[in-house]
Amino acid sequence: MENQVISGLSSFLVFQLGSEKFAVNIGYVQKILEMIHITRVPYAPEPYLGVINLFGEILPVMDGRTKFDLKKKEVDTNSCIIVLMAPVSGAIHTIGIVVDQVLQVADISGENMCAPPDIGKEFRFDYITSIAKVKEEFILILNMEKLFDEKDASLINSNI
Repeated sequence: MENQVISGLSSFLVFQLGSEKFAVNIGYVQKILEMIHITRVPYAPEPYLGVINLFGEILPVMDGRTKFDLKKKEVDTNSCIIVLMAPVSGAIHTIGIVVDQVLQVADISGENMCAPPDIGKEFRFDYITSIAKVKEEFILILNMEKLFDEKDASLINSNI
C-alpha cells in the first residue's frame, strides 16, 4: 500500500512531550502504537532510537523529546509511538516518533491559530506552522513539510 497524505483536514492529533503540547494534522497520521521493543541500531545518530517491525516492514523510530530538544525521560505506560507519513525529499516516508502521551484528536479551526512569534534567528520555529489556543492552552502545530530534513531523509531511506 502506497503512503498518501490526506490534505485539507481540520482535525489534529494532539500529543504531549514533557509539559508541551504538540499537534500534527491527522492526515499525516497512519497509526498509534503502544510501546513495543525498539531494536537499537549501533551508531544511529540522535534522535533515532532504532527500528521496529511494523507488519513486516522495517520502521525507523525517533525520540520526540530529543527531536525537540527536551530532556530525556524513560518511557512509561502512557508513552506510545505515532506512525507518521512524512514528506521528505519529495517523497512520502513512514517514520515512528515516540511521544509521552497521545491526548486527543481535536478539531482546530483557523480562527484559533496564529503564526509563531518572530523572536530571532536563534530560536527554531521552522518545525511549527502555527500556535493554536484551545481552552486557554497553547498547542504547537507541527509543520510536517519541515519537520524532517535531508539528514533524516538519508536515514529514513536507508531504514537506518
